[in-house]
Amino acid sequence: MELDSFMALYSVLFGLALGSFVNVCIYRIPIKKSIISPPSTCPNCGQRIKFYDNIPLISYVLLLGKCRHCRNRIPLVYPAVELLVGLMSLALFIRYGLSYQYFLFLLFAATLITVSFIDFQHKIIPDVLSLPGIVAGFSVSFFLGHVTWLDSLIGIISGGGALFLVGFVYKLLTGREGMGGGDVKLLAMIGAWMGWMSLPFIVLISSLTGAVIGLGVILLSGKGLRVRIPFGPFLSLGALLYFFFGTELTTWYFRLLG
Repeated sequence: MELDSFMALYSVLFGLALGSFVNVCIYRIPIKKSIISPPSTCPNCGQRIKFYDNIPLISYVLLLGKCRHCRNRIPLVYPAVELLVGLMSLALFIRYGLSYQYFLFLLFAATLITVSFIDFQHKIIPDVLSLPGIVAGFSVSFFLGHVTWLDSLIGIISGGGALFLVGFVYKLLTGREGMGGGDVKLLAMIGAWMGWMSLPFIVLISSLTGAVIGLGVILLSGKGLRVRIPFGPFLSLGALLYFFFGTELTTWYFRLLG
């Protein structure tokens, strides 16, 4: 096996392992449990999971998607998250190789994935993820080179400020909360990592996808406007689409307008 192929395989395995940790964060952070201790246990029977039953993807297949002890079904979201982070790791390795950019952007992407699943399941975006993410994004702008520190700072201010203004106006007009504080901090974090110039595209994409999917959920649920649609997953999707395809999509959009 050539070295490049071996390292690509390593990046996938590393991403799968990181995805397993992301699952721990998704489950424990909303209920305010330590993400370090105790070791992984079955959420149904409480039995500690042995290391050989905790191998990303492989254990799920070998156990046929069920706990070894209580035979309760393991949610499909667990292997899905592991696979998603594994593929994200491979995509970033292909772009950056085994470099500090690879590790830093993988951390950023893993945070977005964690936020998305927590917001989807619990309708919250924990400050323990977004606030350190803002600091980290601004800090790496001094040496990562993808955006300047000034672009990052403006991204923080304009990202958080834009959603805060939207939420404020919506509440003023309707009397209901339209944009949670978690969404505001998440877009500020995205702005810190990706700079202010990325924000119009990200907000556009997240609004369009959120509107389409949200409308479908509203119609299928039969609850009308009482259904609360989390916006964090759509912001994260917009950020990742811009990160990987922003130049191509922006060029296509302006050609379409022209």
